[in-house]
Amino acid sequence: MTERTPPDPNMADPNKAPGSEGNWFGFQPVDPDAKSGLVRAVFDSVAGRYDLMNDLMSGGIHRLWKDTLMEMVAPKADMTLLDVAGGTGDIAFRFLQRGGGRAIVCDITESMVRVGRDRSFDRGILSGVNWTVGDAEKLPFASRSVDAYTIAFGLRNVTRIDAALSEARRVLKPGGKFFCLEFSHVVLPVLREIYDVYSFQLLPKLGRVVAGDEDSYRYLVESIRRFPQQEALAKRIEAAGFGAVRVRNLTGGIAAIHSGWRI
Repeated sequence: MTERTPPDPNMADPNKAPGSEGNWFGFQPVDPDAKSGLVRAVFDSVAGRYDLMNDLMSGGIHRLWKDTLMEMVAPKADMTLLDVAGGTGDIAFRFLQRGGGRAIVCDITESMVRVGRDRSFDRGILSGVNWTVGDAEKLPFASRSVDAYTIAFGLRNVTRIDAALSEARRVLKPGGKFFCLEFSHVVLPVLREIYDVYSFQLLPKLGRVVAGDEDSYRYLVESIRRFPQQEALAKRIEAAGFGAVRVRNLTGGIAAIHSGWRI
């Protein structure tokens, strides 16, 4: 695959034109109706190596980020968690291990759900978690039915972010909490330069050598750069009807957790 260059920053910038993300698959312009199929193909390819993928992209720190996310969720025995784009079950397993009541995993990619379900059986987790194939933009769940909603490393892959945020609010009970953990935009200039070199020059090559899939890793890097910056995303979460929206940068902004209350 030939290396693509970033698009003109004044055209279809997700920070200046909310909703434009559906027109891009990484740096490649696409028909929005085709994007979800392209994303499914990426995750079909990496499903069996999902943890390896996150290890390569974060240097292994994603495990600490997920622990931080779970501290913010503060699981309780009477809570129902919906984890969207939850694939291999990392967030759901942490929720249950920390005393959460019931977890529902929903992912648009069936192969990811199969991997997560197999991991659940391997760990002896036979109850307390349900597995569903579904779209973040059209969730197959009743309104006001869950206490907490999480989406980890998944929001940047949806076609219409605002539709997914609206669905998150719909399924949350009043007073329920929304959490998004996502690769974001580095806020420290020196770290940004190092991270750019690693992301664009080294990571796709590592994907080819370690996982046999350079194209998927290149897309994942590009999708991070196409994702709205922290404050821009916070405004869109507020526009979807959430209150007390907060942003917590992790590792200098390599990742961030956005949170808000369903009001």
